[in-house]
Amino acid sequence: MLMKIIIAGSGKVGYALTRQLSSEGYDITVVDKDSDALQNVMEHYDVMAVCGNCATKNILVSAGVSDADLLIAATGEDEVNLLCCAVAHKINPAIHTIARIRNPEYSEQIYGMRDVFALSMAVNPEKQAALEIERLLKYPGFLNRDTFAKGKVEIVELKIEDGSPLCNIPLKKMGEIVKCKVLVCVVLRNGEAIAPDGNFVLSEGDRIFVTAPANELTALLSGLGIVTKKVKNVIICGGGRIGYYLASRLSRDGFSTKIIESDYKKCTEISAALPDVDVINGDACNHDLLKSEGISECDALVTLTGFDEMNMIISLYGRNKGVKQTVTKLSRLKNSGILGDIPLGSVICPNELCCNTIVQYVRAMKNQTGAALAVHFIADRRAEAIEFRVDDSTLHCGEPLKNLKTKKNVLVACITHGGETEIPSGDSFYQKGDSVIVVTTGGNTIYQLSDIFA
Repeated sequence: MLMKIIIAGSGKVGYALTRQLSSEGYDITVVDKDSDALQNVMEHYDVMAVCGNCATKNILVSAGVSDADLLIAATGEDEVNLLCCAVAHKINPAIHTIARIRNPEYSEQIYGMRDVFALSMAVNPEKQAALEIERLLKYPGFLNRDTFAKGKVEIVELKIEDGSPLCNIPLKKMGEIVKCKVLVCVVLRNGEAIAPDGNFVLSEGDRIFVTAPANELTALLSGLGIVTKKVKNVIICGGGRIGYYLASRLSRDGFSTKIIESDYKKCTEISAALPDVDVINGDACNHDLLKSEGISECDALVTLTGFDEMNMIISLYGRNKGVKQTVTKLSRLKNSGILGDIPLGSVICPNELCCNTIVQYVRAMKNQTGAALAVHFIADRRAEAIEFRVDDSTLHCGEPLKNLKTKKNVLVACITHGGETEIPSGDSFYQKGDSVIVVTTGGNTIYQLSDIFA
């Protein structure tokens, strides 16, 4: 029987969720007060739509809440999302509920009051984005990093630049160059995600996604001749929620942090809340202002304004002025194939991060046994990296990988036995209790580890 999911709100997060969950075959109903937004969703996806206030009993009943399995409240208002979940649970006590809560003032109390609001989970895209950016700033050198196995394994993104020692080199010779054992699980070339073999030759402009034990990442950078400097001085353009969360964490960790924000009221609020952060009231697109605030001397530039185009322009200007690390926030990744050729540094999309977290929860609901421990969409969402725990129900425990036939475009990227992490060979095997990371570029949804076999 299909899982029935109600998505309240068809904004950026709601739309991203509708796209992903409808592609996985769930029974989706979208609720929104904006009839034009609903029409747009129905034109692109096979979903039901109900127009109205999602926090009212009548509208939720019309959307089928009485027999729904999950409600995701992702409207633009935290209070509406909370009320929506509470009303839904009153009508259907068995329903799971997820609410997007963005206001920093609600952060602590929501966690302690989940039972009051009948919340199964609360998500905060802006806070997630801030955490992701902080990780990138603390460990520079990679465009993106996704963590697995409680931090023991990472999939990192690198771009093959002109002059890279990997340029025009087949992957089977990569180990000789980087002097550590890693695995290139996906190559993104001209907008196409490729699952490469050892004979695949890398070219300038390729974006590669490398699986490696976390303790090998420094050796990987060193082998590639990538010299990284510890980030100390950070300029943040944009004082919205992400800017606030990020500046709060960076200043607490001893970074010299400066925020440039055009809204004077926001400036005074941030300055009062974060006295250790320098807050500049001005237009971050003003080159003279950026120069006077020391853009050429900063170690990292993070662009978090509310406009994608502005963020791109500021990041490009920063790169031109010699800033080594730039992080660019984009609200939409529709044109990510084009963006791959623009030197924006690391690209962060808060809505996509939030969507990943919710998709992981949904898949866990579908598979109570053997569900994924982590789900990350990589290579501009053209591939998935999924972590599973091997249990009693997993097929082929103890058998060498060379004897197993997996589905096309599925790769076993890493096996963690206890505290030891292994980039697998044909003789590798997994056993109960191990953590296994698989990468798929085939478009098939892998719900549990045994699904990878042909």
